[in-house]
Amino acid sequence: MTEIMLFHHAHGLTPGIVAFADELRRAGHTVHTPDLFDGRTFDTVEEGVGHAAEIGFGEVIARGVRAVDGLPAGLVYAGFSLGVLPVQKLAQTRPGARGALLFHACVPTSEFGSSWPVGVPVQVHGMDADPFFAEEGDLDAARALVDEAEDAELFLYPGDQHLFTDSSLSAYDAEAAALLLQRVLGFLQGI
Repeated sequence: MTEIMLFHHAHGLTPGIVAFADELRRAGHTVHTPDLFDGRTFDTVEEGVGHAAEIGFGEVIARGVRAVDGLPAGLVYAGFSLGVLPVQKLAQTRPGARGALLFHACVPTSEFGSSWPVGVPVQVHGMDADPFFAEEGDLDAARALVDEAEDAELFLYPGDQHLFTDSSLSAYDAEAAALLLQRVLGFLQGI
């Protein structure tokens, strides 16, 4: 099975992120869930993004990079929203990535100084009317990534919720989250 590094979103390491990781574990995967916020969680995206800005987005990414110290190169990197930043950094710059899963966010590959690496499959998932994903450039970056990478898929779900995969948040959409999980498990099985 696959070893996965799963990064949380701006709310922090919520029970919903842990539940998602547990679903992957039940499918036989090894999943690491580092806490980039040192135990802090936030009620709103805005509060969490404010905290990330306070400690520095570069530091958030650096914490993600440090979280893989001592782990093998052959990881799948997965992240929710803010957690996509360390995912893309690691997938693009740490040799040996087996794949990447980007939930609710995507940044241009140029953010990390290189194009998408050959041989690293990637999936991007987001809601088609999510103001954070669809209106702030993430959807455009996801489409560009799909055009650039040799093995990339973009999945759009109907709706306007940002963190629809987190069962501990009001944005949770059980039907869309179940479909996303099914697609992720298929992706992991194919690696």
